[in-house]
Amino acid sequence: MNIALWIAQGLLALTFLYSGAMKSTQAKDALIAKGQTGIAPFPVPVIRIVAILEILAAIGCVLPWLTGIAPVLTPLAAVGLALVMIGAAIAHSSLREYKQVLGVNLPLFLVCVFVAVGRFAGW
Repeated sequence: MNIALWIAQGLLALTFLYSGAMKSTQAKDALIAKGQTGIAPFPVPVIRIVAILEILAAIGCVLPWLTGIAPVLTPLAAVGLALVMIGAAIAHSSLREYKQVLGVNLPLFLVCVFVAVGRFAGW
């Protein structure tokens, strides 16, 4: 179980570090052109705030548990990312992008829940 949780944590960290880095450095039109269409309804400052939160949560998915310093932050980071995925699913649904919701948002949400439940149980 521990190995599966570490794999899931690594997957979340890589995914959200990449997503956060893109959202924090690229123009809104460039992001939409690259497939991050869920940001379309939001102003740039909101996109930048979400980017920072994604980067911090990605770090929080791995570093606290790895170091043993405040390990409760790892499942809390996973909960935060699950909330981001709920917001993303709502945004994509409003754009009628149901394939994105089922193909990306839901699986990532489930990985977030897996990490949160697994690490809360081990804390």
